[in-house]
Parts: sequence; structure tokens; C-alpha cells
Amino acid sequence: QVQLVESGGGLVQPGDSLRLSCAPSGWTFRSGAMAWFRRTPGKEREFVAAIRRSGYYTYYADAVKGRFTISRDNDKSAVNLQMTSLKPEDTADYYCAVDSGIILSQIRNPGAYDYWGQGTRVTVSS
Repeated sequence: QVQLVESGGGLVQPGDSLRLSCAPSGWTFRSGAMAWFRRTPGKEREFVAAIRRSGYYTYYADAVKGRFTISRDNDKSAVNLQMTSLKPEDTADYYCAVDSGIILSQIRNPGAYDYWGQGTRVTVSS
């Protein structure tokens, strides 16, 4: 059974940094992609960032490009999301998602991912 456990969320002030981690169990990052999405009340799940297995190919939403960095641990299947220069509009529940067979054209589509974590809340407020 695949489980994804997110950690690292919390309450921070605008301009602060935060690091989220996603640790899968029952799943090994041999192919496909791992991604982060976020959701705020009343809105659809929004793509944030994704990384391919090699770790060389990364993808970002325009809203976070230059501020967020997705990376993977070389000896684990864990994926991290380093968030800097946080803004109040980054406030959301953040979800990790994985899929072994996802194709590039679907990497930003939440419906294309097979497995999801429970989410971790990030609140950016002064």
C-alpha cells in the first residue's frame, strides 16, 4: 500500500521560508514524477511544482517560479519543496502526489496522479 507523508507545514510571516518534505512508503521513485499541489478553500487543486525521477527536470507554476525549489533525496524517494519569500497568497494546504507512469504533458494535471498524501497546511500571515 502506497502512503505519502508530508511534513514541514506551519505558520510563518510574509518573506519567511519553509521546507516541506514528502516521504513515500510502499513506493519507489523509479520512474514518473513526484509533485506538489496546493488547495485553498473554494478553489481547485493547483499545481505547484514537479520533478522527474532523474532530478534534473523540474517544473513550476508561474506563481512560485524563482521562489520555490523542488528537489529529491538521492538515496531516498523523498521529495522536498523549499519555499522562500513566502506571500500571504501562498497560504494553502499542500499535497504531495506521485505517479510512476505520468507523461510530460500531464505533469501539471492533478487528475493524472495515482497517489496522494493527506496534506500539510502552510499559513503565511503577519
